[in-house]
Amino acid sequence: MAAPTFWIETLGCPKNAVDSDKVRASLVADGLVAAAAPDSADVVVVNTCAFVEAARQESVETILALADARRKGSKLVVTGCLAEREGTELAAAIPEADAVIGFGGEGALADVLLDAPRRKPTGVRDLLELPRAIPSAPWAYLKVAEGCDRACTFCAIPSFRGTQRSRTPDAIVDEARQLVDGGVAELVLVAQDLAWYGHDVRETGALVPLLRRLDAELAPSGLRRIRLLYLYPSEVRDPLVSTMLELPTVVPYFDLSLQHADRALLARMKRWGSGERFVSMIDGIRDQEPEAVFRSSFIVGFPGETEAEHDALVAFLAEARLDWAGFFPFSREAGTPAATMDGAAPAELVGEWLRECDEVQTPITEGARDALVRAGVELEVLVDGVDDDTGDAVGRTHREAPEIDGVVRLEGAASRPGVVVRAKATDALGVDLVANPIEVVA
Repeated sequence: MAAPTFWIETLGCPKNAVDSDKVRASLVADGLVAAAAPDSADVVVVNTCAFVEAARQESVETILALADARRKGSKLVVTGCLAEREGTELAAAIPEADAVIGFGGEGALADVLLDAPRRKPTGVRDLLELPRAIPSAPWAYLKVAEGCDRACTFCAIPSFRGTQRSRTPDAIVDEARQLVDGGVAELVLVAQDLAWYGHDVRETGALVPLLRRLDAELAPSGLRRIRLLYLYPSEVRDPLVSTMLELPTVVPYFDLSLQHADRALLARMKRWGSGERFVSMIDGIRDQEPEAVFRSSFIVGFPGETEAEHDALVAFLAEARLDWAGFFPFSREAGTPAATMDGAAPAELVGEWLRECDEVQTPITEGARDALVRAGVELEVLVDGVDDDTGDAVGRTHREAPEIDGVVRLEGAASRPGVVVRAKATDALGVDLVANPIEVVA
C-alpha cells in the first residue's frame, strides 16, 4: 500500500515558514510522503496567518480555494495562527475543513489520515524543537524564540502565540549546524522580538553570545552570513551593534521594528522611541559602518493619528533615508486596546497618506540602488538560483533579505545556488540590480 501523501500551503511571515518546515519533517517522520501538488495529496495542510484582517481574509480564501481544488476523498487540515486564534469559530465557519488544529495539537496532524503511521505522542510536541528538513535554497530561516513580551496596543500576537519562549543556545546551534552541513550558507534569525532573546530565562543580552557561538562554530563549516530580522529599536545598541559590526558572518543589515516616528503616537501604541531617536541611532551606525543597510515597516492611520503626526512620519522618512520600507494601513484587531480607540481616519485619507509615504520612500530606495551602479561598486552575491527565462544566476548581497527585498541578477552567469560571486553593479531595474560577474569567491 502506497504511503499517504501531503501538501503544505504556507501563508504569512518567515516564522510561519519555519513552522511549516517542521510540520513537513514531522509528517515525513510519521510515514507520509510529500505530494507534487495539492490536487494529488491525501491531506492538504494550510498554515494560516492571522496578523491583520487582510492576512485573515487571505487565509480563508486560500482554505476555500484548496477545498475546491483538492482531489476527492482527501483531507483538508487548517493549522497556524488563525487556527490557534479562532479555532472553534473557524471550524464552525468553514465546514470544508476536516480538522482545525492549533499549535498544541500539531502531533495530531497525521491522525486525520486513516491508517497513517505515526510516532506515539509524548505530550505536546513543540514546533520550536521539532526537526526539520534541509531547504533546497542556500539560505534558511532559523527561529530562536516564540511569542512576545511586548504590550503594543495594536498587536494580537501575544494573545495566541503567548509570551516569549527562548530556545536554548545548544538547540539553536544544533539546528543551525544541520542546516549548514546540508548546504545552507546564510542563516536568517527570526523571532517576534529577536533582540529580546533570552530575557524570559533571565539571560539579558543572550543574543550576543549566541551570535559569537554561531560565527565561531559554523563559519569553518561553510556559514557565510547571519542576518537578523525583527529588532525592537530600544535594543539596537551596544554590545549588539558592535557585535554585528565586528563578526565577519553577521551582515550589517538592521531590520528595525519602528512602526511610526511621532513620539506621541508611538506612546499611544505603547512603543519606545521617536523620530529623533531613530535618526540618531541610524546615523550613529552609519558613521561606524557606511555599508550598513536599514529596513522598517510603518502603520498608517492608527486611531487618532493627526495630519501633524503623519507629517512627522513623512519628514522622518526623508531624513532617515532607509534603504527599504513598507507601509500598512492600521487594522483593528479584536482584543487589542487599539481596537476600541476612537479617532479612526477615513479610508480615503489613509490611502492618501500611504501614497505620500510611498512617494517619499520609493525614490530613496531606487536612488540607493542607482548610486551603487554609478559608483561601480563590487558586490559579493550569494547565488540563490537561476532565472528560468534568461538562464542568469540570481542572488543577493548583504543589502537584500530573502523574499522581501530586491535581488541581484548576474548577467551571463549560471552559477549554482550557494556559490558566492564577486560582481560589478552595472544597472538598476527599480529595486533590482544587474551586475557583471568577476570571479567566484567561494
